[in-house]
Amino acid sequence: MNRHERMNALLELLGERGRVEVEEAASQLEVSAATMRRDMDALADQQLLTRTRGGAVLSSVAYDLPIRYKRAHHAAEKEAVAQAAAKLVERGDVVGLSGGTTTTEIARVLATRPEFAEAGPQPHLTIVTNSLNIANELAVRPQIKIVLTGGVAHSRSFELVGPFSELVLQQISVDIAFIGANGIEPVMGATVHDEAEARINRLMAERARRAVVVADSSKIGARCFARVGGADVFDTLITDSGARESVRREFGERGLRVVAARPATDD
Repeated sequence: MNRHERMNALLELLGERGRVEVEEAASQLEVSAATMRRDMDALADQQLLTRTRGGAVLSSVAYDLPIRYKRAHHAAEKEAVAQAAAKLVERGDVVGLSGGTTTTEIARVLATRPEFAEAGPQPHLTIVTNSLNIANELAVRPQIKIVLTGGVAHSRSFELVGPFSELVLQQISVDIAFIGANGIEPVMGATVHDEAEARINRLMAERARRAVVVADSSKIGARCFARVGGADVFDTLITDSGARESVRREFGERGLRVVAARPATDD
């Protein structure tokens, strides 16, 4: 793991826990305590974390970490989820994508599918998203039509939220929507850190003929501030094979079909 990847992983670890000690982070990322202190100091200079005695806490500037700092952690699991999700998409579909690291991986998989990259007079796929980074990545793909919802940019997650986003979503219909979550559990369903993002995510799901929540297994059991929904909104949860069988059954008992994708690194 190079320094850039290590700092990404440190920031996501901090995003999940809120606070982390030097020794704990060094052990998790398999580096020395001295290296971890230098990484924390560098990120503190960027105002992405706040140093404490013996560790660091999440900076108020980085309530939800920008996508560019969240690519290394659980990468294999996210890719497995993305591959499983992309298999549900057919040529000509209108696909909704919320913001998030897992939905960003879905966008990348879709962008490289041969049937969506063929030359032709019309786009082969339409992506509706409120994510600035997803729109930016896909805008160079001429055979994928990008519809950006508009709205107010959430500086900490690159997502557009607010009444302008709602206005656009209320006027469209989506074939399938993939909605990311910061946490998901059988009772509460999918949750995120911010209530404005939760509202847009739920509305995007409601505008879809089929709504799928996507979350790697590290998010299962976590409960965040704002609820998006459970089986009242989604029909399927796509996660990875790290999700316990007992938890999968509990989701199923509450009406949510579970797909557990196996990462390529699994035996």
